[in-house]
Amino acid sequence: MTKRRNKIIALLIVLVVVIAATIGISLYETKQEEISASDEIILTLDSSAVTALSWEYTEGESSSEDEEETTEETDEEDEETGVLAFHKEDGTWVYDEDDAFPVSETMIESLLSYFAEFGVSFVIENVEDYSQYGLDDPVCTINIETEDTTYEITLGSFSSLDEERYVSIGDGNVYLTSSDPYDTYAVTIRDMIENDSALSYYAVYGLEFSGSYEYSVYYEEYEEGSTLTYNEEDVFFTEIDGAVIALDTSSVSSYITALTDSGLDLTNYASYNASAEELAAFGLDDPELTVTVSYTVLNDDEEEEEQTFTLLVSRDPEEAAAAAEAEAAAEEETEAETEEASDEDSEEEEETITAYAMVEGSGIVYSITADEYTALMAASVDDLRHSEVISADESLMTAVYVTLDSKTYAFTSEVTGEDDEQEQIWYYGEAETDLTDILDSLGSVTAEEFTDDAADGTLEISLIVYLDNENFSQVEISLYRHDSETCLAIVDGEPFAYVSRSSVVDLVEAVNSIILG
Repeated sequence: MTKRRNKIIALLIVLVVVIAATIGISLYETKQEEISASDEIILTLDSSAVTALSWEYTEGESSSEDEEETTEETDEEDEETGVLAFHKEDGTWVYDEDDAFPVSETMIESLLSYFAEFGVSFVIENVEDYSQYGLDDPVCTINIETEDTTYEITLGSFSSLDEERYVSIGDGNVYLTSSDPYDTYAVTIRDMIENDSALSYYAVYGLEFSGSYEYSVYYEEYEEGSTLTYNEEDVFFTEIDGAVIALDTSSVSSYITALTDSGLDLTNYASYNASAEELAAFGLDDPELTVTVSYTVLNDDEEEEEQTFTLLVSRDPEEAAAAAEAEAAAEEETEAETEEASDEDSEEEEETITAYAMVEGSGIVYSITADEYTALMAASVDDLRHSEVISADESLMTAVYVTLDSKTYAFTSEVTGEDDEQEQIWYYGEAETDLTDILDSLGSVTAEEFTDDAADGTLEISLIVYLDNENFSQVEISLYRHDSETCLAIVDGEPFAYVSRSSVVDLVEAVNSIILG
């Protein structure tokens, strides 16, 4: 009897345990979070009503796209916390840490627009343990204030199933969003600056240089009978000592491009509110080069409006001084020593160039690359003028007289056909000939170094090119041997440039191939 009673008591105890466990499980299950798919818009934000925006983020945090690749590579030492805070003052956004910082209104609007209609893909209700979603130590906390409401949006970890970000807006729920807010808010103060714009134009009608170069460039459209040039593609000109020099349109256009955002990156600021001391340290208190572009833009009525853009450029003063000393020292060396040094220099690393630029009227100084600096400083007349001894189009040439070894050979032409079917035929004497090699070789005789030096060598070859132009009826070119590598080109009686002797030899050979048959 006792055994039976003990057995019954034991069974009752087991039953009580089972019931308690069942009740516990039941109670636990009622507390379980409820996860459901959702296309709900959980936050609607009018950006114009926002008065303050701040966020705290962890630098080094991966986005959902690259988390797997970078998790093993990123350790805690690489992660730093950053805080950015802005407020609106008299309708203008201001950086809390420094009201002199030029805040990009466009960037602020972009950040706020993310939450204009913030939708999610899943909602998790009845959340008790935020740590399992990484929301107890969020990677980013975004605070948005309006006159009436303050929003705190926290970003947690990623779901293991679909790699979507866990997000909380403080309403007791956790949400999953396929569009990761961290990708938008993982920015630094450098991303928030209102950078200056590079040159943007409809048409350029003038340039002015000061500093390393002192001259102006003006624009004049080519007209038949022009007294400025025989090349109808020439539209940019300058005057040096009263003489008009036609500039190469392609070279000028390339230089202008170097001032636009295609050639100049104004994003890497060295100082956003440069003091007088900083300007001196950057060399911009006395710029190495100042270039002003006069140009037009189209207004809303498609009418041209005139504007100017001025850029100041300098190399780091200490670096520039060191480079000048090195150049002066090299000039004092003997020719043999210079050649030896050149051989050694070719094996050394490329020269380091630290340079800066600033748009006039702005307080922002930008670091620019060596390539950008080099392109901007290539602004001398010699950099922009024609390098060819003659830039006339072949169709403008009517005859070429060549003097070689004291003998003159005449090549003449005639045009046959009408309008678009016209053909230019060249003759040597009365025989039809192909002058392509001569004209191509002549076009390849280009300046390696412009000069005012007088001829002191032997005349290799001379040419008179006759043109169908009332103001420029002929161009006379004389090529004198200077040394084994170069010749001196004299154009219309004036020293022009040193040219490659090999190109002159090619021209002589092209002439000989015809006259010697």
